[in-house]
Amino acid sequence: MWGCFFFYNFPFGDLALEWCIPFRYRNGEDNSNDDLESNIEVLMINSQSGPGLLFPKGGWENDETVEEAAAREAVEEAGVKGDLMMVKFNMRNFREFGQYYQDLLGYYKFKSKTHQDEFCPEGLCKAAMFAMLVKEELGSWPEQSMRNRFWLTVPEAAQSCRHAWMRVALVDGFLKWHGDKFADRDRERDGLDS
Repeated sequence: MWGCFFFYNFPFGDLALEWCIPFRYRNGEDNSNDDLESNIEVLMINSQSGPGLLFPKGGWENDETVEEAAAREAVEEAGVKGDLMMVKFNMRNFREFGQYYQDLLGYYKFKSKTHQDEFCPEGLCKAAMFAMLVKEELGSWPEQSMRNRFWLTVPEAAQSCRHAWMRVALVDGFLKWHGDKFADRDRERDGLDS
């Protein structure tokens, strides 16, 4: 059940939702010597409105941050708790150079028939996508009777995504972030980080 959500409408008519990609390591640790795509498993849940799988998602309530909402939705829809990962971005614009960190993998636009209304007639939505390292898998959770959870390798998950934009978020967002994380760690280990 979706519950009662506060959705923020951006000035350009998009509805903002938060999603997260819960993940874990098959061998229990992030070992860069292993094949990245086969060592990582991501958690997906069934869609209540058709075929294909989804990542946990929803809106955020008035009294929480978007990060808190992502963590709450992971518990409610998929029954997992964990840590949202920090993502490093390189700034290359005319005002700033350097790096900064934030919690989300990026924003992804999509259309949703269920979110068409007078404020957003096209049903345009913007998803803030997060990566969550799962620390605990709950035996019971609020939407357990409506949701099944599936741990999949990244290639399996890419094939199972209900929507093409989710596949882009998984491959171009999550996998790229994870690969960059290993590259940064290796540079630091080898004393090449500047």
